[in-house]
Amino acid sequence: MGVVVFNISATSAHVSWPVSPNCLDTFYSVMYDPNWNSLLMGYKRKSFMIEERIPVSQTSTYLHHLIPQTAYFLCVTCQAANPVQDQCQVFSTPSDNNDPHDRAGWELAMGVWLTCCVLLLVIAGVLLWGCVHTMCCVPTRGGTTTTRTSIARQDMMASSGIYANSSEASGKNGGIVQPPPLLSLLTPLTT
Repeated sequence: MGVVVFNISATSAHVSWPVSPNCLDTFYSVMYDPNWNSLLMGYKRKSFMIEERIPVSQTSTYLHHLIPQTAYFLCVTCQAANPVQDQCQVFSTPSDNNDPHDRAGWELAMGVWLTCCVLLLVIAGVLLWGCVHTMCCVPTRGGTTTTRTSIARQDMMASSGIYANSSEASGKNGGIVQPPPLLSLLTPLTT
């Protein structure tokens, strides 16, 4: 008996079989089970979990409420008899798009993406700190480093001596005392 399973979805499938002229009963038994023990235990009716009785006038049926990503062992017999090998078929349902296993894969990918983003932010922070540290620190003769801001303060303090004595400064600059433009922006003038 050539059993054919077609139009298989995550939760349903169509099954068809040829007409059996020797079938004297009033129904076909369509038995299926998602448990592989059925196959290992032999072809016995009691080893199948689900059995549907289809009238002899029909040679196909629609199976519903199947489990996604599951292999099924299915047999179709005439009468309430134990099936033989040529009356059976093995088929698998595909995954459901809303399956939690697919969501778990998406969540894993999202976690990896977020981890990479955090790692890139840490690397960018370290590089930024290194650049700022390099730009702000200048080596001195003694091998120690001082910051550029402390050097700028020392320069401003040294240059403020020029303007401390206004009569001396006015004599050198022709009577006009002007602080350097950068110094006037950074520190207030002291008299």
